[in-house]
Amino acid sequence: MPARREPPLTAARRLLPRMQIWREAIHREPELSHRERTTREKITSALDELGIPYRTCSGFYGVLGLLGEGRPGPVVALRADMDALPVTEATGLPFSSRIDGAMHACGHDVHMAALLGAGAILAERGRSIAGPVKLIFQPAEEDGCEGGALPFLRRGCFRDPKVDFVVGQHVDPAVPAGVVGLKAGPCMAAADTLKIVVHGHGGHASSPHQGPDAILIAAEIVVGLQALVSRVRNPVDPVVVSVGSIHGGTRHNILPDEVVLEGTVRTFRPSTRELMERALRRRVRAIAQSLGARASVDYERGYPALWNPPKETFRIEQGLRSALGGARVRELEFPVMGAEDFARYLERVPGTFLRLGAATPGRAASLHSATFAPPEESLEVGAAALVAATDTLQRSRA
Repeated sequence: MPARREPPLTAARRLLPRMQIWREAIHREPELSHRERTTREKITSALDELGIPYRTCSGFYGVLGLLGEGRPGPVVALRADMDALPVTEATGLPFSSRIDGAMHACGHDVHMAALLGAGAILAERGRSIAGPVKLIFQPAEEDGCEGGALPFLRRGCFRDPKVDFVVGQHVDPAVPAGVVGLKAGPCMAAADTLKIVVHGHGGHASSPHQGPDAILIAAEIVVGLQALVSRVRNPVDPVVVSVGSIHGGTRHNILPDEVVLEGTVRTFRPSTRELMERALRRRVRAIAQSLGARASVDYERGYPALWNPPKETFRIEQGLRSALGGARVRELEFPVMGAEDFARYLERVPGTFLRLGAATPGRAASLHSATFAPPEESLEVGAAALVAATDTLQRSRA
């Protein structure tokens, strides 16, 4: 039997073959948001194998494991996301996706396997565990609107026992494999979606003067939105406005009646989020009206900004340095403009969100790429980091 207080990284290395099996099985059969039925079965099968009690919810694919029930220490929740992306895999891995048009291109397979590994390490400690630990396997992170965190919270994943701290992580191809990155304060952006419909007057392309040209107006709007970034908000307050989709027209010599634009707005501060929505609506209407047309704006709030509380993030950083070694822990300089529904958890209890290194020499693939393939080292360091963070948070509430 292994020592009950085996160092987290040593234990994770011992369990690496097991984590590889879990990861490969999950990776072969990726499932998109709100469809994670088979993935849930793989998670519950692994928890059964480990002897970790869990519960599931009817009509929801999340799984909630619980270790150390009744122990006196603080309750720590550890979270991994479950869903895949609509990407056709091109990694060439021997365990590549068998599902056409679906792939774990965001590394959620690694997150799940690492959380199972952390659960295995904590389960080996038996009653020596300081306090209860909840293992949250959450679906639908890639949904982008409501996501899976909010429905899981509504179903009580932070109750019975009440959670005191929460920790999550995400693979990051900008951080070297074997390294864990942290950043206190703003870490990931709020993400809102916009849909703009420009209503012009269709007709022959040789006579654009006969009515508002919806395509020209849409082009003016795309350019005009960038003035919101450069001239409306404070230049030291990060904002991104991007139009990712433009649809309109059927033929080279026909002006369409309508053009549809879709895009995203990324912000960190709630006041800036409010400002950008108001300014965007006003500017779109003004541009359309100035050219004799009409435009409607559908603006939908997505995930809030993810802020890591400095106190807990600093404590976890010190714990990771002690458990993993200083060379494996890096303080990150900048936040990222990507979004994560882990922010929903941090709105309720303190904790932190880690960036798990996944960069390897000779592989430059980014998240959501068809060739993204985190190395095995991400598994062992990910599991060890979750255990070390749990140990740190359960030492005291101070």
